[in-house]
Amino acid sequence: QVHLVESGGGSVQAGGSLRLSCAASGNILSANCMGWFRQAPGKPREGVAAIYIGGSNPYYGDSVKGRFINSQDKDKNTVYLQMHSLKHEDAAMYYCAADSFCIRGPVESEFRYWGQGTQVTVSS
Repeated sequence: QVHLVESGGGSVQAGGSLRLSCAASGNILSANCMGWFRQAPGKPREGVAAIYIGGSNPYYGDSVKGRFINSQDKDKNTVYLQMHSLKHEDAAMYYCAADSFCIRGPVESEFRYWGQGTQVTVSS
């Protein structure tokens, strides 16, 4: 079992930046790939980013490419999502997810383990 805890959500003005963190614990070997997803009210869950722990080529969803950066601290079993140039449409509940592999990147069905989420609000 993998336990995931997200943090760093909050309210930010449009155009601003925010960094989310996700710390993994438990069976870390089953958290070899960690991803970020988001879900706004009334919308389906959307894959944002994913990264293999120890890897160097994160996957990104098209809507966040060039604005979000997915990074990791392997020693802390933690991944980060640095979000820049935030838009109103980025407002959502952001979830961290993990599994052994994520061949298709941030695709929901690739991940068995999920955090509780952290809310991101973007104001005018």
